[in-house]
Amino acid sequence: MTSEEYERTTQAREAEVVRELRASMSEEEAWVHTKAGTAKYLPDGLATERHHLVVAVDGNGVPVGDAWIGPDPHRGPDATDSSWLYDINAYPQFRRQGFGSAILAAAEALVANEGAETLGLNVFGANTGAAELYRRNGYEIASMQLTKKVAAS
Repeated sequence: MTSEEYERTTQAREAEVVRELRASMSEEEAWVHTKAGTAKYLPDGLATERHHLVVAVDGNGVPVGDAWIGPDPHRGPDATDSSWLYDINAYPQFRRQGFGSAILAAAEALVANEGAETLGLNVFGANTGAAELYRRNGYEIASMQLTKKVAAS
C-alpha cells in the first residue's frame, strides 16, 4: 500500500465506521471514537510494526480491494499465535465476484506464515453481507455484543 492508498483507505474506513456507530452514538462521538482507534492501533501509519496494510489486485494488476491485518488486540502486544483482521474491502464494482473470499484467504495465509493459529475479526450486526462472507469461509461467532436505543417514558 502506498501513502496515497493508505490515506484513501483510512478515510473510507473511518467514514464507514462512523456510519455504523451512529446507530448507537452521536456522529461527533463516533468520529472521536473512530479517530482514537486509528491513532491507537496505527500510531505509525503504514510503518506500524506487525501491521499489514495491503491492496489486493486481480490477475491484470487492477486494484480490487484492500485489507488491514495485525496483532490480535485482545491478546496483548507480544502474542503471536493470534492475528486480527481490522478491515477488509472488496471495492463496490468488484463485489459478489469472489474477491472478498480471495482477500480473506490471502490474509489467512499471511498470518499463518507468520505463525498465527487464528485470525479474528469484528463485524457490525447490520453488515449482513460481510457476516455471510465470513460464515461461508469458515468463521464462527466467538462473542456477540448487542445494543438497543431506549427512551425515558
